[in-house]
Amino acid sequence: MIADGVEDEEKWLAAGIAGLQQNAFYMHRALDSNNLRDALKYSAQMLSELRTSRLSPHKYYELYMRAFDELRKLEMFFKEETRRGCSIVDLYELVQHAGNILPRLYLLCTVGSVYIKSKEAPAKDVLKDLVEMCRGIQHPVRGLFLRSYLAQVSRDKLPDIGSEYEGDADTAVDAVEFVLQNFTEMNKLWVRMQHQGPAREKEKREKERSELRDLVGKNLHVLSQIEGIDLDMYKDSVLPRVLEQVVNCKDEIAQYYLMDCIIQVFPDEYHLQTLDVLLGAFPQLQPTVDIKTVLSRLMERLSNYAASSADVLPEFLQVEAFAKLNNAIGKVIEAQPDMPILGVITLYSSLLTFTLHVHPDRLDYADQVLGACVKKLSGKGKLEENKATKQIVALLSAPLDKYNDIVTALKLSNYPRVLEYLDTETNKVMSTVIIQSIMKNKTRISTADRVEALFELIKGLIKDLDGAVLDEVDEDDFKEEQNSVARLIQLLHNDEPEEMFKIICTVRKHILGGGPKRLPFTVPPLVFSSLKLVRQLQGQEENPFGEEESTTPKKIFQLLNQTVETLSNIPAPELALQLYLQCAEAANDCDLEPVAYEFFTQAFILYEEEISDSRAQITAIHLIIGTLQRMHVFGVENRDTLTHKATGYSAKLLKKPDQCRAVYACSHLFWVDDQDNVKDGERVLLCLKRALRIANAAQQMSNAARGSTGSVTLFVEILNKYLYFFEKGNPQINVAAIQSLIELVTTEMQSDSSTPDPAADAFFASTLRYIEFQKQKGGALGEKYEPIKA
Repeated sequence: MIADGVEDEEKWLAAGIAGLQQNAFYMHRALDSNNLRDALKYSAQMLSELRTSRLSPHKYYELYMRAFDELRKLEMFFKEETRRGCSIVDLYELVQHAGNILPRLYLLCTVGSVYIKSKEAPAKDVLKDLVEMCRGIQHPVRGLFLRSYLAQVSRDKLPDIGSEYEGDADTAVDAVEFVLQNFTEMNKLWVRMQHQGPAREKEKREKERSELRDLVGKNLHVLSQIEGIDLDMYKDSVLPRVLEQVVNCKDEIAQYYLMDCIIQVFPDEYHLQTLDVLLGAFPQLQPTVDIKTVLSRLMERLSNYAASSADVLPEFLQVEAFAKLNNAIGKVIEAQPDMPILGVITLYSSLLTFTLHVHPDRLDYADQVLGACVKKLSGKGKLEENKATKQIVALLSAPLDKYNDIVTALKLSNYPRVLEYLDTETNKVMSTVIIQSIMKNKTRISTADRVEALFELIKGLIKDLDGAVLDEVDEDDFKEEQNSVARLIQLLHNDEPEEMFKIICTVRKHILGGGPKRLPFTVPPLVFSSLKLVRQLQGQEENPFGEEESTTPKKIFQLLNQTVETLSNIPAPELALQLYLQCAEAANDCDLEPVAYEFFTQAFILYEEEISDSRAQITAIHLIIGTLQRMHVFGVENRDTLTHKATGYSAKLLKKPDQCRAVYACSHLFWVDDQDNVKDGERVLLCLKRALRIANAAQQMSNAARGSTGSVTLFVEILNKYLYFFEKGNPQINVAAIQSLIELVTTEMQSDSSTPDPAADAFFASTLRYIEFQKQKGGALGEKYEPIKA
């Protein structure tokens, strides 16, 4: 059926164009022979094609444009006729004898255009006559196109101030009167289209009306171009009459489009000075009109106007723009009780943007807007609609974008209250936006109160909100979110130790409720922030004033012990062990032996009870040995205990090569360069000999299991340790021991049962080259190396 209709329409259009072209041909012939009577006859027949009711507006427009082109040629002919002495008044009378009213009015408008140009009569009289005559066509589509033609031919002939057609003192009023009258009649025709035809074709009619809206809106554009309209005339006459027409037509499509037109075509300055009148019309519009979009566009234009120059800001204060807009939004929401929540949020979002542009110093205004939004949201529960939550994110992001400072946003008491209406996912998005703003602007958040307020805002990332299921979260997204929280924790700083300690306690309170998946991300930055404070306080054992409340390293270490313990309970033993060792090192630098010993104890307990994976054990034991080697705070007894533990665990690793490497690493625990009390050559030698025995056992096991002794890498590594302690002056490491070890490696490499290993060969060759290099270098060290035969 639809296809048939379209085909029929195409046929009718083709027939219309054919008829039009045929009559245009005869008209041209008459024009060429200066035959006025035939020219009028064929032009009237050509224009009769526009009387059709069968075409849709879109197709009718095609036909109209062809007729329009021909009428321009006819107009030029009429101009020539008047030059040749033909009376324009007679011509104006003559065209009115055309048989049908539609061709007659098109010809009248065409001649009227020439009549005005001739200046034989005042422009206002001719225009008034034409606009009145056009009432003769009441068919919506035909009438709209006719009046559009009138507007087109008259736009450069209005009796405006400064125009060549300017009339008496009230000339601008006459121009306005003509345009307004044409606009009013066109709007009536446009609205009437809605009520013609069956109800089932409502959508089709609305689409057709949408195609024709620019014909009506063009009048407002012409109106805005009239030079004679000053602010007083706009305020007293033009705007009230346009708004009266808009409100009275009671048509949803027309009201939405025309209100938008008014906002777009007239100057911002006029809008500002007539806010009362303009805003007064909004609550009177039909309940189905999308007021939120139009009102938002108005506020956007005014925001841009305010941003364009600082000189215009006093005007905004003078007219109390904020109060009027705020009041208007309240009335619009009241007048439309069924307005969806998205509309409400959009309106307040636009008002907040306006406020931040016009009154950036008035935080109370911004808070007032957020408060009004909270009031409308109350009782709605969490918002589920995607568009509404996005709009709230836009609303809450506006202060961040304007002030580039979360600290200012934290002063808005209603800011966190709006956040509460977001669902869990959007809450996370907003929290991420807040953190990104802090990162981008390097905002300093330096008091515990502000940290408390900030962490309340971003709690969606810090802990599970009501009903949130963590298992459903994408792993990569989760990591990214938690890493951003970790970066935020690192940014929090205050130079005052007391306040910094309060900040650390505040952060700790918030993050400890984050659950086992979050703690491995958030505890380490908190620990390192605390250690930074410890370094700041280094050397301060007790407060000189004796106040118990003061922050001391000991107090921070107590907090750290409890904090790291939460990781071992998750469990995340490897991470907890690393953090215990970091804390032990900091305690060492503060000369707090009992504290350092306690951290080492906790690390060993974790190693014994929690770390069972062999790879994790290797990493852990090397970390323990490395940290213990750097400790200078321990007395003999404590150091012996810890060293004994470390060497014991080293020898108990699962694989022999791992045992060997850990045991020879322990040799460094008995010989520390910058500590004279830790230079026990015998125990170093014991460790190295034990490592040799383990290396030997590893070869035998390999031989028994695989039939080859395997690589000699371990022996070369031990040889390098011998050389290290030999250089450091350990009396127990002598030339004979090194010589025998070189020979051992050489023998092993030449053995039939050893596995070829190019890396081990290169390592050994490099070691021998080093010995030769030291010999050639000479000096005291060269003399020591001299007896060694490489």
